[in-house]
Amino acid sequence: MRILVFVYWIVAVSLPAHSQKVQNLKRDICQIISQNRAHVGISIKGFEKEDTININANDTFPLMSVFKFHIALAVLQRVDDGVLKLTQKVLVEKSQLHSDTWSPMRDQYPHGQVYLSLDEILRYTVSNSDNNGCDILLNLIGGAKGLQKYIRSLGADDFTVSVNEFQMRSWENSYLNYSTPMETTKLLEKFYNGLILKANSTDYLYRLMVETTRGTRYMKSGLPQAAEIAHRPGLSGLDANKIRIAMNDVGIVKLPNGQYFIISIFLKDIMQDDRQAEEFFSEVARLTWEYFTK
Repeated sequence: MRILVFVYWIVAVSLPAHSQKVQNLKRDICQIISQNRAHVGISIKGFEKEDTININANDTFPLMSVFKFHIALAVLQRVDDGVLKLTQKVLVEKSQLHSDTWSPMRDQYPHGQVYLSLDEILRYTVSNSDNNGCDILLNLIGGAKGLQKYIRSLGADDFTVSVNEFQMRSWENSYLNYSTPMETTKLLEKFYNGLILKANSTDYLYRLMVETTRGTRYMKSGLPQAAEIAHRPGLSGLDANKIRIAMNDVGIVKLPNGQYFIISIFLKDIMQDDRQAEEFFSEVARLTWEYFTK
């Protein structure tokens, strides 16, 4: 059994009022990190330069289903370039609908051999975290190598993808797709500010992420009910020692004043139950919301 101990030092110094507020938020987040038995990485970026918090943000973490956001970026880039169309039909064969994985698409079309629009497959994949839909889209953009080449072309060097969802059924492979919290936050901000896709595609993907049905007990549960969050969660299976490999949630949170903050939370080697981990996401989101709204 692996025993992980993380120690965080908070040094009290004389700071301007704004900087002191940021340090107070970081102190509060580090306090709840110290109560968790997991390796935690967090990157938070507000609309002002000073509103930035990074904790283990350059450490690498398994992406899990977070990489469905990256896949959607690559697909929609091809839509912007005229290579693909949201209305075009894609044949989904029965052999692509694996039974031992999360797939609302398979549940809806258990026998396959159906033509679905690219829009439908994106909705299954991004909003409903469909693993079969994920691999169908990944094939359209040249597989893992094609995805990695595209994301790195956006300046995201701390990003590696080697396997698809079907291959991640083996827990060892869960570590082969990884990135850092800071790289993820930077990419989300570029996306939200329209620096990657055309305006229509940016709005389209943002809305799919708002409509995400998974991970509702992660960051979303720590925000006010009316708050808007466009996010992409991720969850692994257990390793050989029955330890949860990873649990993640990354996204864009809109504030009442029309501004936003970007937040990426990654956990790996989680030696506590899922409910405790979920409560960690919720509490960090709550603290961050209160910082930006009070």
